[in-house]
Amino acid sequence: MAELYPAPFGHLIRRMFLEYQREQKIFDLPARKFFMGDKLLDTSVQMHGHPAASPLGPAAGPQDQMAQNIVLSWLAGSRILELKTVQINDELVIPRPCIDVHNIGYNIEWSQELKLEQSLREYVAGSMLIEMLQVARLPELDTAPERTATIFDMSVGYDLAGISTPRVRAWIEGMKNAAPIVEELRQQIPDDFAHFRKLDFRTRISDTLTLSTFHGCPAHEIESIVDFLLREMGVHVIIKLNPTLLGKPAVDSLLHDVMGYHEITTEQEFFDKDLQFDQALEICGRLDKTAQSLGRKLGVKFSNTLVVVNNNSFFPAGERVMYLSGQPLHVITLNLVKKWRDALGTRYPISFSAGIDAHNFANAAAMNFTPITTCTDLLRPGGYARLPNYMQKLESRMKDLKVSHLRDFILKSEGNASRAAEAVFSRLTTAQKEEPAFRELTDRLRRPENVAPSHLGRSDLKALYEQIVAQAGLMNTAPLVERTTRDERYYARNNRTTPRKIGSHLFLFDCINCDKCVPVCPNDANFVYETEPASVDYENYQLTPDLMKPQPGGHFEVKKAHQLATFQDFCNDCGNCDVFCPEDGGPYVEKPRFFGSEEAFEKWTNRDGFLVELGDHIERVRARIEGNEYRLELDPLANRCRFRTEFAEMEFDNSTDKPLRHRLYPNVDEALIDVRNYLIAKAVLRGVLNPQFVNYINVGRKESA
Repeated sequence: MAELYPAPFGHLIRRMFLEYQREQKIFDLPARKFFMGDKLLDTSVQMHGHPAASPLGPAAGPQDQMAQNIVLSWLAGSRILELKTVQINDELVIPRPCIDVHNIGYNIEWSQELKLEQSLREYVAGSMLIEMLQVARLPELDTAPERTATIFDMSVGYDLAGISTPRVRAWIEGMKNAAPIVEELRQQIPDDFAHFRKLDFRTRISDTLTLSTFHGCPAHEIESIVDFLLREMGVHVIIKLNPTLLGKPAVDSLLHDVMGYHEITTEQEFFDKDLQFDQALEICGRLDKTAQSLGRKLGVKFSNTLVVVNNNSFFPAGERVMYLSGQPLHVITLNLVKKWRDALGTRYPISFSAGIDAHNFANAAAMNFTPITTCTDLLRPGGYARLPNYMQKLESRMKDLKVSHLRDFILKSEGNASRAAEAVFSRLTTAQKEEPAFRELTDRLRRPENVAPSHLGRSDLKALYEQIVAQAGLMNTAPLVERTTRDERYYARNNRTTPRKIGSHLFLFDCINCDKCVPVCPNDANFVYETEPASVDYENYQLTPDLMKPQPGGHFEVKKAHQLATFQDFCNDCGNCDVFCPEDGGPYVEKPRFFGSEEAFEKWTNRDGFLVELGDHIERVRARIEGNEYRLELDPLANRCRFRTEFAEMEFDNSTDKPLRHRLYPNVDEALIDVRNYLIAKAVLRGVLNPQFVNYINVGRKESA
């Protein structure tokens, strides 16, 4: 399997700002896709007492495990980021490919792919990069505090034994007080960006945590973990619950009878081993009392993925189960939310993540969910650029209702403002009902214009207003769940199509240049570079100590300037770029792989690829082609290229690629030089160092500053 290698902090800074200056992009996200909300609308929410400019964000998954992921999510509009789940076992071997979103969504990966300490550094680095962007005041970003307030939510798993270890405890404490890491990274800010060193960076990255547990984790274990987190770690907690709480008959009925996914199979043991609905009610009741006694908050999240039988040829046959997400999970999870709210009303705040996309995000907001997180949809064409449409559709709905506050949208979305107010007022004392201020609030809720919660003034009125909003979210649930369950966009017959393949196969150079592989990579590993087109008939050379004897060669051709490559350090072989590439073979397999460090290049000797070495004016690349290693040194001042193989080296004229001289290594009598490998190494070296397109390779060059 692949291994992720975080980029040096200084490289991320250079990449971020130089790419913006030259290409109007950041980490391949075009500036036109940066989220700029309507300044007249207030979509803010509170989560565990902390403000966020909106409830939107990525779920704990591939969109927020590395610093560049975090920045991309934020640029596109995320304001509550549920960071990828970490655990004590940080040396997992996960089969590849591991993500399949041909139409709905399946995966077989479930935890961080970095070491614990690397994850902590990446999360702190992502927070610092966001703060730099806020200070930079890019014209495409509204940096007003009320538009950029952001919450980072930790996610940990999977059992008490692991979570209570010194390493995981230290990780949580590091998120609560990241001052040492902030100071370490501050010193790595490049001199040409030295003004950022003076920033008063946030050091309390997070004190909220979403608990993720294995499918089959017993009730007493979940309760023990949450109790430990509340008492000993001092964090607010959200308990991620599984869709199996709905029960196998209800889940299967929705999957098969309602939505028509007859090919998806569940097994009774998946439900029997999981937490049961009544158990969930009981443990949440006890834990809520504990949280309140400690001055902390408790919430629940719906939901985890649904474990199903692996009948998918995309994944390795040895994987017995896979995890369902996307469209069918949205319907299942909403029905579970209704069951939960029917039992408990508004008692617990609900975090929601299941098949969220631009079309259903506003409905989720109308049910008063916070946060509302997404994952599967961002793995589709457009990637992070799909996020702005979530908020734009919500804002459009708010304007249609003539409301400027998200809370008023919740009140008016399904016309339940008056009913919600009456339900809340029925619980008031007679004296409270007689107060003019309370009667005024009741009257305002019946009017078509905004209630304007920020203008209520009195704290008791604000608290009452929030209760009414929560009640409206509860009342909105039943009709919205019913409509969603009947909505055929979630049904199997409308989710059978797969990305089209055109029958051609990818090669190292040239493709149809659709560039779909770039945004669908959640780690921003795939990138564009440009090289000079070439069409060369070349000869190979049989070398002896005194002679370069020409041998039959071949034809080397690069038809297009526009080329695609993969930054190996960020590629986890998930396979998602292959799903959406119209050609066969997979960009992450066939296109040039560039390593960011000598450590990675030498570790993954089974991978062809390139390591560019930056330093003086000489441009160097180590190339592994068909398992054989070569070195190329290009000296533009001397107009020479030196190409080295295992047995010999040749010098070429840089302008004409004509051989000039050669040398055999000691104890070598003869060697054959395949000039095609020289031409490949030179083409990728010159292309990736072309400053027209900023990438993780050329960003380290001195002249790029």
